Amino acid sequence: MIKLGVNSVLFKHFSFAEAAKQIALCGYDGVEIAAIQGMCEHLDLSRWKEQKGELQSIVQENGLAFLSTEVASLSEERLLPAFEAAAEIGIPVINVGPGGKLGVEQDVVASIDKLSRLSERAASYGVTLCVKAHVGNAIYNTPTTLRAMEAISSAAFGIDMDPSHIHRAGENAEEALPAVLGRVRHVHIRDCKGREKGPGPIELQACGRGDIDLFGYCKAMVDGGYSGPVVLEVIGAGPDHSLAQVSIVAAESYGYLNACLKKLGAR
Repeated sequence: MIKLGVNSVLFKHFSFAEAAKQIALCGYDGVEIAAIQGMCEHLDLSRWKEQKGELQSIVQENGLAFLSTEVASLSEERLLPAFEAAAEIGIPVINVGPGGKLGVEQDVVASIDKLSRLSERAASYGVTLCVKAHVGNAIYNTPTTLRAMEAISSAAFGIDMDPSHIHRAGENAEEALPAVLGRVRHVHIRDCKGREKGPGPIELQACGRGDIDLFGYCKAMVDGGYSGPVVLEVIGAGPDHSLAQVSIVAAESYGYLNACLKKLGAR
């Protein structure tokens, strides 16, 4: 069964305890705890040992599971403690962006080299490092993702396939997925209107609100035998968004994704 979760960055202006409670009430199976420096650090990598017991208790009390954490950065200063924290807390996947700039060949090479080295470190902790194609970065579409897949042999390396970034790179995500699915270990998911650089307001990132063929994407996942986590990642929530507003985005997305996956026999 595919497990559904929410990246806690959607609840960046609330505590992790509040986030977990709402995520559970929406019906999700688990949570991706945000450790994104400067944006949302529900998992604080500078003091994760102090947090460990509390975070585990919060997840357990709400009947959730840790599906992943998003660190975003390729900084070794961030990722090495993240690997240790994930192994100790029970978080199987660490998600990052590729860094670098679109169209700069040396940045593609550097990103792949760093991902390869860091994947070996992840392996030593028994966790998986996943990268996603990201608009504007060195790895930004299917061809650049395939380059990373071909160059990195570590079993601890995986792809985090985010249809919104692929969509905004000018591809149809449901058609692009099969080419990379063999190495996909995590899926970030959200919707968006158009193919602009940004994902848009949080309300339009709710699954089913935008232009991405997310049912087709879910079908491609199921047809390809994917059984990993599918995590809603909605960014841009501001201090003016109430707990109810961000929870509505999570609940609406759960209803859409759960219905799609039930129809496809994956829930």
